[in-house]
Amino acid sequence: QVHLVESGGGLVQAGDSLRLSCTVSGLTSIILGMGWFRQAPGKEREFVAADSRIRGTSYYADSVKGRFTISRDNAKNTVYLQMNSLKPEDTAVYYCAAGGTVLAGLASGVNYWGKGTPVTVSS
Repeated sequence: QVHLVESGGGLVQAGDSLRLSCTVSGLTSIILGMGWFRQAPGKEREFVAADSRIRGTSYYADSVKGRFTISRDNAKNTVYLQMNSLKPEDTAVYYCAAGGTVLAGLASGVNYWGKGTPVTVSS
């Protein structure tokens, strides 16, 4: 079993930055891909970013490319999402995700989810 706990969300103004953290515990050795999804009110959960532990590559949604950066600290079993130049349309609950179809950016096949951390960006 894998357990994910997010932190770092909050209320910021447009143009500000936030860093989300996701601490992973459990059978972390089986997890090849980690990532972030988000869900705005009334919308489906959508892919934000993912990182492949084996390939050492990262993937981003077009809407966040150049503004968001995913990284991981293996020693701390933590995955980060650095979010810069935030926009009101980035407002959503952000979920940490692990395994399954994370690297493909498909929420429906993700194996493990955190409970989410809210991010609100005011204009």
